[in-house]
Amino acid sequence: MVMSRHSPSGGSSGPRILVIEDEPTITEFLKTGLAYEGYEVIVALDGKTGLDLFREKEFDLIILDIMLPDIDGFEVCRRIRETGIETPILMLTAKKEISDRVTGLDIGADDYMTKPFSFDELLARMRALFRRAGRKLESAELHATDIVLNTDTREVFVRGKRVYLTPTEFSLLELFMRHPRRVFTRNTLLNRVWGYHYIGGTNIVDVHVSHLRDKIGDRPSRLIRTHYGVGYAFYPEA
Repeated sequence: MVMSRHSPSGGSSGPRILVIEDEPTITEFLKTGLAYEGYEVIVALDGKTGLDLFREKEFDLIILDIMLPDIDGFEVCRRIRETGIETPILMLTAKKEISDRVTGLDIGADDYMTKPFSFDELLARMRALFRRAGRKLESAELHATDIVLNTDTREVFVRGKRVYLTPTEFSLLELFMRHPRRVFTRNTLLNRVWGYHYIGGTNIVDVHVSHLRDKIGDRPSRLIRTHYGVGYAFYPEA
């Protein structure tokens, strides 16, 4: 019989995510980014600890790495599914072989991502898994003054006219619109939009913000404002 658990996120905290991953760079990347999005994140650095946490607590989603120091991710996934509980599982793999992806899906994983990955893609896949589970956490449309951004169609309209953004520009605008008035440092924007694997200077952030301002008609800068020496923030009431 298929079992289900009552969602733990009915209280004041956001959806609870179990991350089973032993790579420090990725765990910090996920903890910081998901906390910004309102998720409660619990990390296990090995398979055994992950299984223990799964048995002790209730989770809305599990992010599971394949290569773990003790029990591999395939076995962890298999044991979770043997309980009959259908918590969505998103597997991470450094391997690009199709056979690994097929194996993960066959034993009960709901989706997979290949490292390195962008945070924007991770959030999109998480939203898709929540929708499949019958739980829509947020509207696909974001509104601010005369800007409408649709995360499903990846379209942006300004004063009713479609504006064509690059994937990076779209990710920046979505992040700003989801977190109005929050000041993001350039390093935080690099981590969130370009990903934990990006190697380079922070000036690339300034270039893309400048292009984004031009495309949405934010000259002079009223919506995306510069906090000198810190970073940028979005003010929808401008």
